[in-house]
Amino acid sequence: MTALTPVPTAVDVPTGRPATVATPEPGDPRLERLALNQATVRPSTLIQAVDGCLRAGLPAIGLWREHVADLGLDRAVDLIHRSGLRVSSYCRGGFLTGHDRAKALDDNRRALDEAAALGAPALVMVLGGLPEDDRDLPGARSRAADAIGELVPYAAERGVRLALEPLHPMFCADRAVLSTLGQALDLAQDFPAETVGVTVDTYHVWWDPQVQAQIARAGHDGRIALFQVCDWVLPLPSDALLGRGMVGDGHIDVRSLLETVTAAGHTGDIEVEIFNADIWAADVDDVIATMARRHVEHVL
Repeated sequence: MTALTPVPTAVDVPTGRPATVATPEPGDPRLERLALNQATVRPSTLIQAVDGCLRAGLPAIGLWREHVADLGLDRAVDLIHRSGLRVSSYCRGGFLTGHDRAKALDDNRRALDEAAALGAPALVMVLGGLPEDDRDLPGARSRAADAIGELVPYAAERGVRLALEPLHPMFCADRAVLSTLGQALDLAQDFPAETVGVTVDTYHVWWDPQVQAQIARAGHDGRIALFQVCDWVLPLPSDALLGRGMVGDGHIDVRSLLETVTAAGHTGDIEVEIFNADIWAADVDDVIATMARRHVEHVL
């Protein structure tokens, strides 16, 4: 007699649909590269996020400055050390396109100090958009590039890599004047690869006709500092920033992009970063369990 396949009892966040694969247990080798970016469980404290990772058997976490500040840097460093979790990234630095250069540089130096204390290998750099009433996009890009140049020696001294992140063009005005991976690599190439790399975020690069070639270029130059995943879901909400979904719920071929970054030589953590109001409203353990199932089903 043929055995019947058990009906899954878990449900996926935020859809509520029955899970199609079993939740990997702690110690499952398929979890060895999976990292939770704190943005995915944004309402949770750092302690809650760390505890969720440990319960689920995730080995790594991407930290955000706001959560570290809420707990206090010294306590956060102690928490991460005692947890045994890897820090996959520190979010975020950047916003270097404004006209108050000194203030922006000081804030980024503090972020680098925090990243070094926490053992983060990379500080994710979102370079910023256009200042209010400013339409000089080339000027904003030039200011950001000059500021990166000033930060490079400081980052090198602390052993933290600046991970330039291009964002989807719809965020060019308010968040990131870098819109393609090619632009990020053009900026990075003026600096040592061990100090300035790039963040490859599936949400921001999947649409680019040049993405495969640019990932290969990044790998050849040793520039891939971080690989982040999520999905592009429709319809977009009124706040487009919250339009990310769990892998498998949208339109991005995440597995293909992982294969490309792997072929380019990147074997680091696969960090799940999702901004989504429904996911934020869900239970932390349910969110992480869905992440783990989707990782097995749609990424590996």
